Amino acid sequence: MKKTQGDADAKKFYITTAIAYVNAAPHIGHALEFIQADALARFHRLNGDETWFVTGTDEHGTKIYEAAQKQGLGTQDFVDGNAKKFMDLKDILDLSYDDFIRTSSDRHKEGAQKIWTKMFDAGDIYKGSYKGLYCVGCEAFIPEKDLDTEGNCPIHKKKPQVLEEENYFFKLSKYSDKIKSLIASGELVVFPESRKNEMLNIIGEEGLRDVSFSRPKAVLPWGVDVPGDPEQVMYVWCDALSNYANAVDYAHEGELFKKFWPCDVHLIGKDILRFHAGIWIGMLMSADVEIPKAVYVHGFVTSEGQKMSKSIGNVVDPYEYLEKYGVDALRYYLLREIPTADDGDFSHSRFMDVYNSELANSLGNLVNRVTMMVERYLEGKVPEKTDGSEVKDVVAKVFAKYQKSFDSFDIKSAAEAVVELTNFANKYIDETKPWALAKVDMKRLAEVLYNLLEVLRYIAVLLLPILPKTAGIMAGQLGLAVADLRFSTDFGVLETGSKITVEGVLFPRIEA
Repeated sequence: MKKTQGDADAKKFYITTAIAYVNAAPHIGHALEFIQADALARFHRLNGDETWFVTGTDEHGTKIYEAAQKQGLGTQDFVDGNAKKFMDLKDILDLSYDDFIRTSSDRHKEGAQKIWTKMFDAGDIYKGSYKGLYCVGCEAFIPEKDLDTEGNCPIHKKKPQVLEEENYFFKLSKYSDKIKSLIASGELVVFPESRKNEMLNIIGEEGLRDVSFSRPKAVLPWGVDVPGDPEQVMYVWCDALSNYANAVDYAHEGELFKKFWPCDVHLIGKDILRFHAGIWIGMLMSADVEIPKAVYVHGFVTSEGQKMSKSIGNVVDPYEYLEKYGVDALRYYLLREIPTADDGDFSHSRFMDVYNSELANSLGNLVNRVTMMVERYLEGKVPEKTDGSEVKDVVAKVFAKYQKSFDSFDIKSAAEAVVELTNFANKYIDETKPWALAKVDMKRLAEVLYNLLEVLRYIAVLLLPILPKTAGIMAGQLGLAVADLRFSTDFGVLETGSKITVEGVLFPRIEA
């Protein structure tokens, strides 16, 4: 049964994405993470959990400052323009986030300065001289052991700069053993298991070392001021990572913070695991703030079997697919075809295969066939209810698989459960042959069509987190509002005599 606020078993669910760096336009990797987080948030709302979904933008750092100068813009004007591109994704990708936090906002700066002060008062921030290898592309110092064989940053393929500065440092090493214990015991969930083991190996090799926590303002004039030292600005860790708490009003520990902290899920890419499962956890312990419950880690999207590269010409433009095929087609491919917690490939030919076989031929055709048969044989009205015995067991099995999939961060498997129910409905039509029953047994025809209409309703329920627009259209065809779609296997929701409507084909087949 669907839970409601106030029920004893109702609970809260707070999910965040990594905040996007605003030096470039959104790409397919951003789309994957935002859509995954949106599906998780929508599922928890559907399941009756009081849900808060936050995303945002990371707007400080050397690259931002230098990019703004090159374009002859003030830095704030530059980030305002680029942040809007990410904010616009709410409508473009049909996202349901509740808040969008920007690190250039006053509320964020206030929270970042508060957590710095708490860490400083705990004796965990100290000043010292630092000499290291700095990659401008990563906005990070890189240990020499992490460079490739040619001495380049493994991500940006450029040699890092040698920098020596007087900075503030965070005593992350003080919390290394405790962080390792939290991850190993599962008190801090890192999922999938391979990423948990990766993080434990990172800590196990030599422990977590103290990290540089600020930059001289003479080098980086664009950032959050260090409390009590006007010559320094915060380095990325205390600035960007603190957004997750600041988005729920950590600065004042207001109602949102009391209701939703600790965060239930930080959803991030695999390249920033050590920052979220290491530095961020240490920061929270130092500031005496409860740690998050889980870090979910997704992989990267490749293109036609290769890493995306402008020089190769295989970069996937999400806007092209959105314009040609619609938002739900793109959402479906990213959630259905890309392994949720691993790397996956975006292939145009595979996109077309999945679209035509599963969206057009299976789902779209099913909805069209059932509603047209009700229109043709039953004057477009819901027939008498049945006991559902022919479909209830299958529905219960699919719902259980779907719930388990979402609970274990396997949205791909949840999408496969929807496919399973759709295939069942198409097979049920082939076996019962409603067009033949219309000639000989109208009572049996009514039973079959009622069962099929209820299965369509179940499919719409399961599609709501994955394809919200499609789920809404299907609900409308069944005479329901989106609010009527409840995560429940109760049978017989559609009322006898209510009107069914026939729409255009949901997913028209596309010829190559």
